[in-house]
Parts: sequence; structure tokens; C-alpha cells
Amino acid sequence: MAISSFRFVLVFLCVGLTTTTHVHAAFPERLIQGTSVPSLAPIVKQAAPAVVNVSTYTIRAHRNPLLSSPFFRHFFQLPEDPAVTKRTQSAGSGVIVDAENGFVLTNHHVIQNADEVEITLQDGRRFKATILGSDKKVDLAVLQIPAENLTSIPLASDNAVQVGDFVLAIGSPFGLQQTVTSGIVSALGRNGLGVQGYEDFIQTDASINPGNSGGALIDLRGTLIGINSAILAPSGGNVGIGFAIPSEVAQSVM
Repeated sequence: MAISSFRFVLVFLCVGLTTTTHVHAAFPERLIQGTSVPSLAPIVKQAAPAVVNVSTYTIRAHRNPLLSSPFFRHFFQLPEDPAVTKRTQSAGSGVIVDAENGFVLTNHHVIQNADEVEITLQDGRRFKATILGSDKKVDLAVLQIPAENLTSIPLASDNAVQVGDFVLAIGSPFGLQQTVTSGIVSALGRNGLGVQGYEDFIQTDASINPGNSGGALIDLRGTLIGINSAILAPSGGNVGIGFAIPSEVAQSVM
């Protein structure tokens, strides 16, 4: 089977003198016509503004042989530099992790070889991003945008994730911005996939596809547990086996 990389308990213990009580976090709800119903909408509303679309541009010069002739340029009164610039575009996702400084996490493979990187926020604002650093082996990159009034997602603490936890994936699959899918954590510590140099993936069955790269994998508290990075795609499409870089790894690299 081929790996595609898109170039694609929460338990509170209340301890008394003689008893121990387990209090489980309630499933999120929202009001619909005065009735509380289970819904993931409150979590999405909280986290989605911090997930951005990442567009990259590669600028290439194409020169017509005729334009290399000084006589031809003089006759048609063409400028000295006859090069024609063409842009090619690709898209992925990113996560704002520091609203004050405008820091955005994404995958290295999303921005590699890019001459320009543009960030589009949920509210439609667009900013040219600066690449502060990029690590090919871990497949992570840190961008910065000069924007105000940003929303960030807090990173989950170490060992906060367990197999079976509910999760949400937010990103821009196939350019469809702010797409949300849900699932569970299927496994932890996946490696040996041959995707990148360092592998310690969270596996999830939340649907992720090309364009989700660099997007957020969050838990039901709205905290970032991973950066979506790759899928197992023997038929070229999503089969419910996706992989995310754990947030503690991302934080260390950042």
C-alpha cells in the first residue's frame, strides 16, 4: 500500500477522605429551539477561526528565443528584460498557534519550493506570510503573518491523547476551506511508514484528504492535538486512515 503525504481522558479525580469520585466531561451541546442537543458546533465555533488556508506560488521565467535578439527588441520597442513571469499555485492548510505574534504552523511539504506564501483567514482577510523556519525531516514549518485580532488554538499537553478519544479535523481539502470532519484516535506512535525522516504519528479515522495537510486535529476541549500530515491511500482517496504530527512534537520543533 502506498502512503500519500498530499503533494499531496478527560477524567477529574475528586479525592475525599474515604471515597473517590470520577466525573466525566459532558458531550458538548447547543440549544435548538429551546432544547439542548448533542453537537460539536460549539467546539468548531471556538477553533475554526484559527485554521487558515495556505496558498503557495512558484514564480518562473519563460523566455521566447526571439526576445533574446537586440534587433527584435529594438524594432518592437520592448523593454530590456523580456522575461515573462508565470505563477503556479498549490494549497494546503495551517493553524494559528500564537495570535499575538501571528505564528502559523503547517507542513513543510505544503510550502517547500514556494517563492510566495499567502494565508487566507476564516474572515476572508489575506496576508503574505514569512517563512520563519522549516524542517523537512519532521515535515513542519512555521510561518508568520502581520495580522491583528487573530484567534489561536491552545496546544494539548503531553500524554493528553488516548486511543478512542473523539477528534475533529479542520482544513481545506481540495480547496474547500473550513471543512470539518470527525472521528476518533485510532492509534498512537505510528512509524515506519516512509513518509518522512521522523515519524511518531497519531492515527485517526477522521476524514482527511489532499489540502488538509497542515490543518488542525483537535479534541473535544478544542485543543490542538496534532497537525494533519498524511493519509494511507491505496486507491488514491481517503480510506479512513490518516496521520497527524502530535502537538508536543510540533511545539518542540517550533
